[in-house]
Amino acid sequence: MALGRIGEKEALELLERGEIWELREEADRIRKSLHPGNIVTFVVDRNINYTNICSSMCLFCAFWRSKDKGYVLSREEVFRKIEEAKALGATSILIQGGLNPELGIGYLKGLFKEIKKRFDIHIHGLSPPEIVFLARKEGMGIDEVLDVLVESGLDTIPGGGAEILVDEVRRKISPNKCTAGEWLEVMRRAHKKGIKSSATMMFGHIEEPRHIIEHLLKLRELQDETGGFTAFIPWTFQPKNTRINVEKKGSYYYLKVLALSRIFLDNFRNIQASWVTQGSGVAQIALFFGANDFGSTMIEENVVKAAGASFRMGVEEIRYVIKRAGFTPAKRDVFYNVLKVYS
Repeated sequence: MALGRIGEKEALELLERGEIWELREEADRIRKSLHPGNIVTFVVDRNINYTNICSSMCLFCAFWRSKDKGYVLSREEVFRKIEEAKALGATSILIQGGLNPELGIGYLKGLFKEIKKRFDIHIHGLSPPEIVFLARKEGMGIDEVLDVLVESGLDTIPGGGAEILVDEVRRKISPNKCTAGEWLEVMRRAHKKGIKSSATMMFGHIEEPRHIIEHLLKLRELQDETGGFTAFIPWTFQPKNTRINVEKKGSYYYLKVLALSRIFLDNFRNIQASWVTQGSGVAQIALFFGANDFGSTMIEENVVKAAGASFRMGVEEIRYVIKRAGFTPAKRDVFYNVLKVYS
């Protein structure tokens, strides 16, 4: 089933009616051609959510709180979290937060500068919705916001806030968040400045299969244009404690979407398995469905946890799980450079 580059109609047909084992075979073939050494990578980092106060109030989010019930981390708390992460071997930190009306670019500029002054650590931070929010709040352009943040210490941008990059869906689940076009434009401008980023997709809520294909197509087209995406991370919506009442999608659908993503996104080198939402067993299987990366150790994770996901793994367990699946585990950095291969 060697397909070459496939179009939207073919992709939709495969998602709706394709045999999962045929998709698995092709996705696995592509993974092996891109990563022939049987190595599966992971990164040691910590997700630091500097605030959970958010004006977006997305229906799918169980993490956000109003001002009277939320928090803003002090700099000392952030520094303590980084120190703990460094002691555990972290090479990067993921910094994200809610769209807090009381926090402007000055807060983040000062925070990033102080982090870089104190620590030798890579800052992977601020998803496109946060950057769009800052631009609106400060009356600045996207380019100007990016320039200020990079000068202050921002290194790369996470792909959060993408959900489904179709405004028909976004208007229903996140009407106060940036549009699909704005998300893509932040990434386009970042990539053209040499700022790399990841890309995500949260599926299994109110979207239809055609929306998934449209999301993937927009990412593939932007990657053709800029080449700035380092990886793609698809994960299933976790409905617990949210305001979207749907049955959680199972591993079958997750693996099918994952395999299709590997086939369709022929210009993405790296695809992550989502052990945080699927657990270690399904994540092992995902390595045969196109994934070549095990994501992060997630020393700390709060957003998905608030929606009911409780899976946790440290470095030793991730190494063990990867080896049990028949692969060689390797520690990497944010750019997917291998730092250490474990025997």
